[in-house]
Amino acid sequence: MTDTLVPSGPSDPPMPGDTTGFSERDESGTGRRFHLEIFLMAFASLLLEVAYTRIISFKLYYYYTYLVIGLALLGLGCGGVAVAISRRLRTSSTEAIIMWGLLTSAATTILGLFVVALTPIDTLALWRYGTADSVRNLVFLVVICVALFASFVAIGVMLATLFGRRTQAIGKLYFADLVGAGLACAVVVFMLFWVGPITTIVVAGLILALSGLRLSVARGNSQAGNLVGGVLSVLMVAMLVAPDLAPSIRADDTKTISGAEPGSAAFTGWGAIFRVDAFDLGDLYFLMHDGMLGSAIYAYNGDPSTLSRFDTDPRLFPFAQSDAERDSVLIIGAAGGNEILASLYFDASAIDAVELNPVTHSLLTDRYADYSGNIAEDPRVNYVQGDGRTFLRRTDANYDLIWFPAPDSYSATNAAASGAFVLSESYLYTTEMITESLEHLLPNGVVVAQFGELNYDAKANRTSRYVATAREALEGQGVENPGDHIVVLRSAGEETTSYTTVMVKREPFTAGEVADLQAAAQQVPGSDIRFAPGPGNAVEGDPAATIASLPDSELGAFYDSYPFDVRPISDNGPFFWHFAPFTDVLRNYSSPIDESDQEDSLGERVLLLLLALAVVLGAVFLLLPFVTIGSVWRKLPRKPTAVVYFAALGLGFMFFEISLIQRLVLFLGFPTYSLTVTLASVLIFTGVGALLSGRIAHKARQVLAPLAVAIAALTAFYLAVLPLITELLLGWPLGLRVAVAFIVLAPLGVTLGMFMPLGLQAVSALSEFQREYVAWGWAVNGFASVTGAVATTVLAMIFGFNFVLVVAMFVYFIALLALRSLLRAGARTAVPAS
Repeated sequence: MTDTLVPSGPSDPPMPGDTTGFSERDESGTGRRFHLEIFLMAFASLLLEVAYTRIISFKLYYYYTYLVIGLALLGLGCGGVAVAISRRLRTSSTEAIIMWGLLTSAATTILGLFVVALTPIDTLALWRYGTADSVRNLVFLVVICVALFASFVAIGVMLATLFGRRTQAIGKLYFADLVGAGLACAVVVFMLFWVGPITTIVVAGLILALSGLRLSVARGNSQAGNLVGGVLSVLMVAMLVAPDLAPSIRADDTKTISGAEPGSAAFTGWGAIFRVDAFDLGDLYFLMHDGMLGSAIYAYNGDPSTLSRFDTDPRLFPFAQSDAERDSVLIIGAAGGNEILASLYFDASAIDAVELNPVTHSLLTDRYADYSGNIAEDPRVNYVQGDGRTFLRRTDANYDLIWFPAPDSYSATNAAASGAFVLSESYLYTTEMITESLEHLLPNGVVVAQFGELNYDAKANRTSRYVATAREALEGQGVENPGDHIVVLRSAGEETTSYTTVMVKREPFTAGEVADLQAAAQQVPGSDIRFAPGPGNAVEGDPAATIASLPDSELGAFYDSYPFDVRPISDNGPFFWHFAPFTDVLRNYSSPIDESDQEDSLGERVLLLLLALAVVLGAVFLLLPFVTIGSVWRKLPRKPTAVVYFAALGLGFMFFEISLIQRLVLFLGFPTYSLTVTLASVLIFTGVGALLSGRIAHKARQVLAPLAVAIAALTAFYLAVLPLITELLLGWPLGLRVAVAFIVLAPLGVTLGMFMPLGLQAVSALSEFQREYVAWGWAVNGFASVTGAVATTVLAMIFGFNFVLVVAMFVYFIALLALRSLLRAGARTAVPAS
């Protein structure tokens, strides 16, 4: 394929339909290809996107991170729209657009950071329909959205300009774009941990500013560009050298940390999972996780006998069986080490404690090691940073106790804030995880999970779902009477809050063990047994007790009648915190929420709101502007077919990408590793596919059938074979597992990478208005990607990730049918390519 950016003389003809007179050769005579610029802008934009997900998760809540993904895609798509409808952009040189685009991106990046960080907001007030608070905070949310959105528009302008003016070289440009994004995925996690998201955003802005300054200097005739680029670069270097110049993030007014005095935290550390703030309360350091109640590091003098507080604490229950040893303990979600201390107090001799968040792990092993009695160095303790599910899968050890001490909601007082977990996946509580845990128990060992419940009497959702999932796991192992293997205890907290303990065994609980637990419940104030084997041990009307004791023939009817969805969950749909069916959410959407109970469908409401916003904003900003070029718009042929094609690419790519991220979480042992490795591999090899597409562009119609076969074969492979591979290789070192994941995703990336260049070249051959058609196709793809990012989660929550993967395959089949139609039309039209 000939690169059209190579200069062909001083009088290159304009593109068909181009009335500007500008040739594809830049005025400078350099014949610049812009591969480096597109690589750097893609690298910087991915840093921005991922870093903002962490900032928004802290400032607002986890589920608002979908805003970042959608707004980034929307901004990139709007850049394509601007190129298509703006005469000034159409009449400007490519080099000027790229130079000023880079400088504008740098400026909006820094300005956006200050706006996002400092804008006050109370997201709960959004749902006080008809009040001034609701309107005011909706305006604040829009301000935050615009600041995020603006950071990506200029990048979209530059991408659309290059893709529209360089259609013959689009494979190479797309390759540079995706490789830049893929490499950013590979480094951004380390940047978040070592320098934090604010500095990461400043670095992204500096990359954009220096790239623009470099281009301005190379032009030799842009004093304004030199001045703007120099000022922006100096400003951002100053923010890197003196971090205090960067803004501090103002958290949502509903978050606990929002009421803390500025600078009052003894420690603040960012990570790829959540930000940790440690507050000195004298006898403990309280840890805030993304601005919400988290965990604690207690002062400890090294003598377990001084820990008698556990005699009246619910952490007594796992150790209360007098005829059962609890020598070997596995704690999944060890956090600040309180459960480690409890295990030491109750004479455990071998404790494996696993903590996912590296920031929390470093506090206990380094900064507050002496304060916590150096428990991580205790010869009885193995304190590990990693994913608990993967640790359990890889270990050969068996345990007397496998303990899940509410790693996702530390205490009952944090129960309401756990609504933020509605859209997050938890592989710690699935049927497969409980089965795995039971298989790692020693004789008479026990699995214990503890949760905070905001109002147990009204809705014991966490407890009920875990009991339901445990029942299904036990039945899967051939247990005929699962209720004989389950005990549920409740401990009263403040007001209506409760702290519940669910105990599960492979063997039935004996009458003696139940008696011991009854005695322990008397010892812990406000505690009682809600369900245990034996007559009189089930509280009538208690949903957890009902689930544990009902016969199979009546269980389905109970689930259908219960006001919340507490059915068991699996790895295919691991949304443990999702209790509100979407049908109920839609039916009650017009009613205000109960602000004291953020778990009550708040996450689902936000998800549907974002989906609606994605559709509306995408239509307004990406599609409607094309009516301003009415005469050109009417002359673009085969628009419905092109809509189907580019929309299918946006949806299908998101469906594949997010589903595969989920399938590799357990294999790589760390959610962020799965995210970054999957994105890096898919993006880089999608770029390779785009680069290779140039070799088959002349025979595109002949490769449609092979592409369909490849998509079908890869989908079948990821559904049936990939789980077997990951199971077999789980014991390999992390570096080798990363390499395997990277390689198994490569064929999909190469295959998907061919679709966009082939489609853009197909539509450019249909009309003399090539730039407008390419920009419109880019916009449609952006619109579908915006909605696809949210729709993927909705579908997965309803049907599971396997369903989404199959849907992705059929969506690409539809794209292939549309592409065949476009190619046939192009062959008949035969518009000469620029």
